[in-house]
Amino acid sequence: MKIAVLMGGVSDERAVSLASGVEVSRALREAGHEVVAVDTVRGILSADEERKLLIGGVQADPPSDAELEVLDPGGAVALTRHPDLTEVDVYFIALHGGAGEDGTIQSLLDAAGVVYTGSDRLGCSLAMDKQVSKRLLRQAGVPTPDWKEGPATADEVERALGLPVIVKAASGGSSLRLVLAHDRAELQNAIEESQGWNDLVLFERYVTGRELTVGVVGGAALPVGEIIPANEIFDYECKYQPGMAEEIFPADIPDELSQRVRRLAVQAHVALRLRDYSRIDFIVDENQVPWCLEANAAPGMTANSLLPKAGRAAGISFAELCDRIVGLARKRMRAHST
Repeated sequence: MKIAVLMGGVSDERAVSLASGVEVSRALREAGHEVVAVDTVRGILSADEERKLLIGGVQADPPSDAELEVLDPGGAVALTRHPDLTEVDVYFIALHGGAGEDGTIQSLLDAAGVVYTGSDRLGCSLAMDKQVSKRLLRQAGVPTPDWKEGPATADEVERALGLPVIVKAASGGSSLRLVLAHDRAELQNAIEESQGWNDLVLFERYVTGRELTVGVVGGAALPVGEIIPANEIFDYECKYQPGMAEEIFPADIPDELSQRVRRLAVQAHVALRLRDYSRIDFIVDENQVPWCLEANAAPGMTANSLLPKAGRAAGISFAELCDRIVGLARKRMRAHST
C-alpha cells in the first residue's frame, strides 16, 4: 500500500510528533509499504531530512512559542491534492497535540474523503478535553481522581482537593502545562502561571502510587507497563530524555490487578469513542485502586514509546504494530464501502 505519514504540526508537541513520524515511516517501509513522509507545515520530507530527524530525537525542551509562530499550518485538504499524494491508500496520523489530536485534522481528512488511522474527530476531541473525558470516565465506571475546574482561588482549591495538588491545562499533552503544587505558595504560583496557558485549567487531587499504562489496539488491551520516573512526576523531561524513567513491560504486578487495569483501559477506550489504538494511563494507590489519569488518542509512536514497548511485550514488533494499525483503518474503509 501507499501510505502518507502526517507529522509535525504547530503544537508544542511538534518535536515529539516529528520523532514519531519518521520512525513510523521507517517501520512501515520495513513492513513492505511505499511511504511518503509529510510534515504538515513544511511539506513532503526528503530522505535526507528524515535521516536528520531520526538522528536528532526529541530535544530536552518543547519548541518555544516564537518558534511555532513562524510556521504556516497550511491545510490537510490541500495536502491530499499534492501530486505525490494523489494515490495514497491510507494516511497514518503521527501528529500529537493541538490540531493534530483535538479532532481538527481528522475533520479535514473526513472532508477530503480519505482513509486515516486512529480515532475520528469525536474520539479525539473527547480524549483531548480532560474536563469532558473525566466526566465520561466516571459515568462509565472508570475511577478518576477528583477535580475542580478553574478559575479558582488557592483557598477554593485547597478546600476542595487538599495539598499537594496537580494543576494542568484541560487540553495539554506530553505532560506540558502541568504543575505539581506541594504547598500554598506553589499553588498560587501555578494559578498565576496558568493564566497564560490560554486554556481551561483543571485542579486535580494528587494520588501517589505506582504509575501504570495500558495500550489498546483493535479493542484489545496489551500487557500493562509500569513507569518509574526519575522526577517526582512523569513530566516532559522524563518522557523524552534518555535515562529519566524506567519503563517495565510487562509490569511486575499481581495478575488480578493487571486484569482489572486492562479491563478499565478498554472501558475508557470505549467510553471516549476511541478507535484503532490508544494508551490509557493510571495511578494505583496504596489500596490497589487504579485511578485513570488520562486517555491518549494519539500516543507517542517512536520505537521506544510506551505503546510500542507494550506491543513488544505481547510479541508484536514495531513494524508489525504500525502495519496492524494501518490494517485497522483499511478494514474500516472496506466495511463502509460494502
